[in-house]
Amino acid sequence: MRLRSLFKRKEVAAESIDLNDAVREVIALSLNELQSNKVLVRYELADDLPPVMGDRIQLQQVILNLLRNASDAMRNVDDRGRHLLIKSECVGGNEVQFTVRDTGIGLAPTAADRLFESFYTTKEDGMGIGLSVSRSIIEAHRGRIWALANDGPGASFVFAIPCDFGAEPN
Repeated sequence: MRLRSLFKRKEVAAESIDLNDAVREVIALSLNELQSNKVLVRYELADDLPPVMGDRIQLQQVILNLLRNASDAMRNVDDRGRHLLIKSECVGGNEVQFTVRDTGIGLAPTAADRLFESFYTTKEDGMGIGLSVSRSIIEAHRGRIWALANDGPGASFVFAIPCDFGAEPN
């Protein structure tokens, strides 16, 4: 029942959120897993990131899913470093953008269009719901989410959501 509710369009439990703080909390929870997969994490979190309006737990679910997917994509990489870039920035003056960039197996051109579909997966043991739920959450926050193949190895997953213009900047 709870899973179904994540797919439904519903009002977001709105509060003003410092996305960088939310990201730091998720990283703290994920650090053991990332370290056990020998992932080197680099941060580029904007100092002047404006707050966003949204549901902190839901946004953290998206961030956690993106971090786990990136870690999974690098699990079998042995010919290069397993690097993960976590980046936040303000774009266009009205959106906060969050990026997870890995040096994993990358994206097949045919898969990129389907990644956010329900029950589509590129993992042997995947269910194909993580990115679909993530898309539903980001769209409920009036944002968008997408994936890009990197110029080098790996892929980048990005979401952008509107700034909370009623709050004071951080």
